[in-house]
Amino acid sequence: MSDQVARAIALSAAATNSKGQHLSPTELLNSFDGKIDRDALKELAGQSILEPRQFDRRTVVAIAQLSALLESRNVEMDKPLDGKIAITAFFEASTRTRLSFESAVLRLDGKVLSVPDGQVTGIAKGESLADIGEMFNTYGDVVIMRHPDTNCIDEIRKNLQRPLINAGNGSGHHPTQALIDWYALLKWRPELCSPNCPEEKRVHLGIIGTPGSMRAVKSFVRLALLFTGAVKKITVISELADPVGLDLNEPLEESPIPTEIVNDVREVLPHLDVIYVNSIAFLGDSYRNLDTRYKLDQDSELKSDAVILHPLARNEELSESLDCTDHNLYFAQAAGAVFVRQALLVSVLDRLDQISGISTP
Repeated sequence: MSDQVARAIALSAAATNSKGQHLSPTELLNSFDGKIDRDALKELAGQSILEPRQFDRRTVVAIAQLSALLESRNVEMDKPLDGKIAITAFFEASTRTRLSFESAVLRLDGKVLSVPDGQVTGIAKGESLADIGEMFNTYGDVVIMRHPDTNCIDEIRKNLQRPLINAGNGSGHHPTQALIDWYALLKWRPELCSPNCPEEKRVHLGIIGTPGSMRAVKSFVRLALLFTGAVKKITVISELADPVGLDLNEPLEESPIPTEIVNDVREVLPHLDVIYVNSIAFLGDSYRNLDTRYKLDQDSELKSDAVILHPLARNEELSESLDCTDHNLYFAQAAGAVFVRQALLVSVLDRLDQISGISTP
């Protein structure tokens, strides 16, 4: 390999967000003495990634450990996905999710077959997802799908035998986004990984949005409920009377983490350690902006060390005036997406053994 190529690879591995906080994966790794929970990751081999309920805390932390290893080291030379083909089937518009999945595959020497627009497929002729799933069995090794129909997962899995990674299904779930969100938080504060997180490191989470109709927010909250002892409280701020929805009502009620719902952001904003904000909700078969009353900008009464997460794309709810502040964790959050999706793909496709130098407890 030429020096020029080596430098290019090193630069690509080191690329990160342009503004806001820059998170170090090595701090997260060092909190585990550089060790990866391989046994937890091996449980994912051959599995579909459909919704956050299938994860426990140990697995979320293990995925974060491997993501940090992938981010901190140049593992492209190991070519862990060599010979594997990923099908990215996006029947709904996407920028970050599709491109980060495809980047994740290609950087690890896998190959991609892409459906960037469902209208260029047999769907436009009335073909069923079940039949498309049958075809995918012979085209690739893993299917990554986004679809506007919440029931699409059940439909395609009638015939699909390959692992399926849900990249967003209507108002259902977005499990990989939730893992990306928590990867950012665990890099920001590695103590949150511990079941015995020190009191002063525990966080009060604020959710500005409507989890019941926002799949990324819903999935984030589901994973938050795994971190008892690290999350001291969850506050949902919404303009709706019942923003939580059926999927979250029961788990929130059963969780030892106290939860409250308020509609005045000024009441709670100065007390929040982490603010997760979104305004785009999927209602019926289209997107709408909800919670338009709530906007964060440089004049918002934030705690001095509070951080903001946002799944992007954003609208007026999150001002660019916060981009160059330490409150901005959302750019670092987005920058970690490729590594989390790499960790999932390597685990699901059972290629952990192809990565050299993994140290286990």
